[in-house]
Amino acid sequence: MCGIYGSFQPKAGISATLNLGAPLAKLAPRGPDDEGEWRDHRIALGHRRLRVMDKSSDSNQPMIDSTKGLSLVFNGAIYNYPEIRKELTAAGYHFQTTVGDTEVILKAYQRWGDSFVDKLNGMFAIAIYEHNTGELFLARDRLGIKPLYFTELNGGAGQANGELRFASSLPALLAGGGISHELDPIALNYYMSFHSVVPAPHTILKQVRKLPPAHTWRIKPDGTGEPQQYWQPHYGTTEGISEVEWQEQLLDTMRKSVSRRLVSDVPVGVLLSGGVDSSLLTGLMAETGHQNLNTFSIGFDTVGDELGDEFQYSDIVAKEFGTKHHKIHIDESRLLPALPEAVSAMSEPMVSHDAVAFYLLSQEVSKHLKVVQSGQGADEVFAGYHWYPPLLQAQHGFEDYRKLFFDTDHQGFKETVANHFHGEDYASNYVQNHFNLAGADTAIDRGLRLDSHIMLVDDPVKRIDNMTMAHGLEARVPFIDHEVVELAAKMPGELKARNGGKHILKEASRQVIPAAVIDRPKGYFPVPALKYLRGPYLDLVKNILNEPAAKQRGLYQPKTVERLLKDPESHITPLRGSRLWQLALLEFWLQRQGISA
Repeated sequence: MCGIYGSFQPKAGISATLNLGAPLAKLAPRGPDDEGEWRDHRIALGHRRLRVMDKSSDSNQPMIDSTKGLSLVFNGAIYNYPEIRKELTAAGYHFQTTVGDTEVILKAYQRWGDSFVDKLNGMFAIAIYEHNTGELFLARDRLGIKPLYFTELNGGAGQANGELRFASSLPALLAGGGISHELDPIALNYYMSFHSVVPAPHTILKQVRKLPPAHTWRIKPDGTGEPQQYWQPHYGTTEGISEVEWQEQLLDTMRKSVSRRLVSDVPVGVLLSGGVDSSLLTGLMAETGHQNLNTFSIGFDTVGDELGDEFQYSDIVAKEFGTKHHKIHIDESRLLPALPEAVSAMSEPMVSHDAVAFYLLSQEVSKHLKVVQSGQGADEVFAGYHWYPPLLQAQHGFEDYRKLFFDTDHQGFKETVANHFHGEDYASNYVQNHFNLAGADTAIDRGLRLDSHIMLVDDPVKRIDNMTMAHGLEARVPFIDHEVVELAAKMPGELKARNGGKHILKEASRQVIPAAVIDRPKGYFPVPALKYLRGPYLDLVKNILNEPAAKQRGLYQPKTVERLLKDPESHITPLRGSRLWQLALLEFWLQRQGISA
């Protein structure tokens, strides 16, 4: 797990003088163990390394293969690298390193070209430069677990003075300078309407984009080349399989996924919330004979009648499997001061309260371990949310989905933002178009496809990547193994969404974990103080929205801000979030990133 940065440009000699210091400093928390740079006449590559696979310096990056004329920087983890290495060795390839996945990527690229990504099981953002052809190859994993941002300056790499920069985070690109601070009105509409989900290629900044998941991009020295999609499962029921058989296939696939994510040269723990998802991971890891398993749970102060922790359930699982359990309670004295740094750690503004929870949890976990498994993705892949059961009865599903998921309608958006940001209902159009795409047979299939490949990427997965990597902690997500996603896509929607959601996952889990954590009410990562903005939290929000930078930016309609400030608890979104916090978070993020009006 690491951070990467690069500059690709046709004008010879520019890369030799490019300063990578500021961008790499921004990426340092993602890779605190090593730093490296490499330059050619067209490209400069930088890397920050977190040593997880191969703790030696042999796998430091950028990794150069002078014989084949290739240079590589990569962020992520390839879990099946031992199998690929064995196959390559049998084909006559020789390795300089003894372990690790980095050199395996280079050799796989040599053997299979662009299609080598089909061989990979893992999470990755990859950049490979060909010395002889001057071409740059970029790739992102199937489910977008690892980020890859880019910006084109002076017309892009195809222009005489053009340049393509790419990085693991948006703040790292900003640190390189030269990027316009103009906001993207399409992304702003997504953020306000689609629960802060901004699908690729958009970001909140008009000049910064991100490579979509499951895409490769080969760029020639003249700047030509378009991203190509290399994976998309079909969503539709495979007939003739009983529920019991689906359960067995599910457990078998999850066992493989969890086992793959134990490949590491350092210990692997679990983020244990006490829900079905993380409890199943803990049980499956225990099945492998994993010794001295560390598990971690976090809780916050209760606000009113809303509990701030779920320790009673994580305790059950920790006792069942004899883990070394760490219960981390965060009181108000720690939560409020952590907010500015948590917001700074966001590559893009993320409204979910979970972000600060993961930030603080990761801070504590990183004192013990470098790698954890986490349950993100189970709700999206196995229909765990409240908006899925209604889709079972829907004909098309778009209107039902929008009603249950969106934070506001288009009229509400226009009443919130300044007039010059008004435009089309981009978020609704995007979701409706996605529902209309071929390859999903029913309304619930369409909803699950959207959430697994779009919402999941740009909300839960981005959140856990940003917050764990802020502390040099690698989070692995077994429920988003592409083989797990492919299997779930074939299952009948009714088996997933029955009984309030995740029926098939819960029933299969009974073979592994205690029923008490399966039959409990559905929980989530609670941070009540950011839902019910009171006292110092409300004061913080008022200060953010009244900062000179906010006034100068003029992003919001003053009357709407005044109404929300007057009674914030009356304005809760369908997904149980604070509408006021949504506005404040975006402005806070812009201020923390130094983005001026």
